[in-house]
Amino acid sequence: MDRKYIIDTEENKRFMSELTEDLLRFGHRFPAPTGSSYYLGDDGTPWTNRPRETWITCRMAHVYSLGTILGHEGSEALVDQALKGIRGELHDDINGGWYPGITSEGHVLPNKQCYAHAFVILAACSAVLIKRPGARELLDEALDLYDKKFWNDEEGLSCDTWNTDFTVCDPYRGLNANMHTVEAFLAVADVTDNKLYRNRAGRIIDHVIAWAKENDWRIPEHFTSNWEADLDCNKDRPADQFKPYGATPGHGIEWARLITQWATSVFSDSEGSEKYIDAAKNLFRRAIKDAWNADGTPGIVYTTDWEGKPVVHDRMHWTLAEAINTSAVLYRASGEAFYADMYATFMEYLDEKVLDHVNGSWYHQLDQNNKPIATVWPGKSDIYHALQATLIPYCDISVSVAVGVMRMRG
Repeated sequence: MDRKYIIDTEENKRFMSELTEDLLRFGHRFPAPTGSSYYLGDDGTPWTNRPRETWITCRMAHVYSLGTILGHEGSEALVDQALKGIRGELHDDINGGWYPGITSEGHVLPNKQCYAHAFVILAACSAVLIKRPGARELLDEALDLYDKKFWNDEEGLSCDTWNTDFTVCDPYRGLNANMHTVEAFLAVADVTDNKLYRNRAGRIIDHVIAWAKENDWRIPEHFTSNWEADLDCNKDRPADQFKPYGATPGHGIEWARLITQWATSVFSDSEGSEKYIDAAKNLFRRAIKDAWNADGTPGIVYTTDWEGKPVVHDRMHWTLAEAINTSAVLYRASGEAFYADMYATFMEYLDEKVLDHVNGSWYHQLDQNNKPIATVWPGKSDIYHALQATLIPYCDISVSVAVGVMRMRG
């Protein structure tokens, strides 16, 4: 195997650095004049006829905060543009919080999403780290709103969606929003040293591990208002963009990374973290067994049923990004060759199938024959998952990526 795919070789480090720069260059055209992020097309051209969404805008603020730490030219100005949108047209000045997005005609999208608010927190944390004007005030506001509207301290979990004026809470509960809440809470703990948020992240993680163990390490995604798993949710729409039916192996992989990050940040010795690292290994190995090369061709299928049989065979770029991250993180945590071998396998697949060597960035969706398609993820909306996958493998596994990159840079 080519040495550029093998972790800790100089060739791999150089390959990752090249990918980082390619992605940061690709995303430069995201800001609308008002600051919110356009959805990017196949060659990085903004698709101005699509809504400018809060979660994408926040992701771009976050990744160009990473770009600022890395010294990528123009990153600070791009962060400031994104913050302008987050604090401006995406913010609900009447009811508080953030709209899901703005249409191309300037109309706000309805509801208030936990998912989007978690990304506001993440973006604000990263901007605080690089000392952007107004970032700390944004973080304080986002945390205050999240604590009041989304976090349920009795349950140790977050609700999913309110109506726009925060008077009606949708009965649906979901783990995708809670997963990105863990990511955001760990960033808060790292940036502000507020241990409350690390503790909250741990409470969510304990729930997820318990649910996964009950389902042979396949994580239920969808729940009722009292947190009873709805295993048949969207069975008639299995490829839903945010709420697909069945198990999502990519989320099992992503949870494994976050669990490892949390455990190694909390416990000073391997004895304390062992049961959590073991859970992370089980999640990763279940996902790989079910989903990698499951239909005779390379790639990780999008979803499976509760017996591990593929349902949606498409390959999503974010799943591969998380597989690269988590295989590296579990290799650091365990020293086991299996994870280094999987990392190299994923890197080879990335280079051969998922990288767009003509237009830049990564293809966001491939079919089971690894041909680009656009049924769920047309274009290349943002660079968040892909950029993090070029950085996390060489970061301290116990900290959030922005803090990790800052430490790497000295």
